[in-house]
Amino acid sequence: MTENHAENRPANAPATAPAEASKTPRSQLVKGPGLLLVWLYGVMSVGSVSRSAYQILTEFDRAPLAYTLSAVAAVVYAFITYTLVRGGETARRAALACCAAELAGVLIVGTWTLLEPSLFPDDTVWTTYGMGYVFIPVLLPVTGMLWLRRPRAAQPSRRPSQRPSPG
Repeated sequence: MTENHAENRPANAPATAPAEASKTPRSQLVKGPGLLLVWLYGVMSVGSVSRSAYQILTEFDRAPLAYTLSAVAAVVYAFITYTLVRGGETARRAALACCAAELAGVLIVGTWTLLEPSLFPDDTVWTTYGMGYVFIPVLLPVTGMLWLRRPRAAQPSRRPSQRPSPG
């Protein structure tokens, strides 16, 4: 029985070909522009986690709303980074939904900081739509949603090891 499975597998294919083949679609999110998105979300994650952790630990009484919103942004960035790296259809859908929520957060907080600046004695990551971050916080989710909504290549219905051997 083992020999029969070996006949169906190409001679140069490793024994773990089915497991590796199932991972192929996952890597599609981090190719091309997706790699830049992962890098940018990773940088934003590290920056916002570091900033909000420091501010919450040392200056929370000064601007609790701003620092809490920055921590929320940090969690959103970290989650999107994770889902992009993880890949797969479920992760793509989760990242797409999170990018939409991120954009809504940026627009709501950005508008709120313009309408009620007295509530924000210090900036958040999303203050004035991310102006302090060269508007990356408002551009990144839009770019992410465009990338994540792009058509997916058709996935093969069978694993390579399940193809009938020629001849």
